[in-house]
Amino acid sequence: MEEGLKLQQRHGKARVRVARVWREEGDGGGGTHHFAEWNVSISLLSDCLPAYIAGDNSDIVATDTMKNTVYAKAKECSKRLSAEDFAIELARHFTSYYRQVTAAIIRIVEKPWERVNVNGQLHTHGFKLGSEKHTTEVLLDKSGGLQVTSGVEGLAVLKTTKSGFEGFIRDKYTILPETQERMLATEVTALWRYSFKSLSGVPTKNLYFTEMYMDVKKVLQHTFFGPPKEGVYSPSVQSTLYDMAKTVLGRFQDIESIHLKMPNLHFLPVNLSSKDNPAIVKFADDVYLPTDEPHGSIEATLSRIHSKI
Repeated sequence: MEEGLKLQQRHGKARVRVARVWREEGDGGGGTHHFAEWNVSISLLSDCLPAYIAGDNSDIVATDTMKNTVYAKAKECSKRLSAEDFAIELARHFTSYYRQVTAAIIRIVEKPWERVNVNGQLHTHGFKLGSEKHTTEVLLDKSGGLQVTSGVEGLAVLKTTKSGFEGFIRDKYTILPETQERMLATEVTALWRYSFKSLSGVPTKNLYFTEMYMDVKKVLQHTFFGPPKEGVYSPSVQSTLYDMAKTVLGRFQDIESIHLKMPNLHFLPVNLSSKDNPAIVKFADDVYLPTDEPHGSIEATLSRIHSKI
């Protein structure tokens, strides 16, 4: 490097789409199929400075090779596995196979294919597209240091009552009325980081991460809604966010921190009037104008005290 200059670099391959089917054996060929579709992004930290400063590519792992590796590793995974385990497998390969690579960052977004239910019975090989997406990011360095973050994107939830907003700052620009009765809707993005710091600490239970994803998502939803009959009152999105995050940390000891982003998607009361008819539509907690522009933006991270986040 030239004196007085510092170069930090990484390179990789983004948006590598791969789908994998696992077929269980069954009588007459009717065994259950399992299906996953992943969008994989790879980023490698490596000692390839000559490529930048001297036009010498001898230490570069070609991004096309990275793409091919995704398909080759998917083929090798003969046993069904989670997006997290696949990301760990890719990271392990890049950091161990190439002496130049010092760390690998693998991000996967899983498309929400769900097994279809036909006449009350789960179909053996039929799937439909759901809504929220399962995400993961794995950071593995050559020494074995590991960081696994999982998440959910686009978890849309709404309740038609048991929400209010009162006691906030009022000034000359404030026109929002206080209320103890309003609609509450949001699209949750959650990211949670696991506590294990090395490959040896990763749970060996098959589909551990898949089960954790389903369980965390269930806890987030149940905390938001409350009991089926009576629900739970929300004095603000902030309060509900904190309750959701705290419940997750209380329930899952393997999670050291969770970040929640919960935009407040507004449903505005509709009142319509005219000179001749002052009450064309008179709002009575029944007719709303849905809008998400602009919307409130609320996010926070809750960590255990020993966490470095």
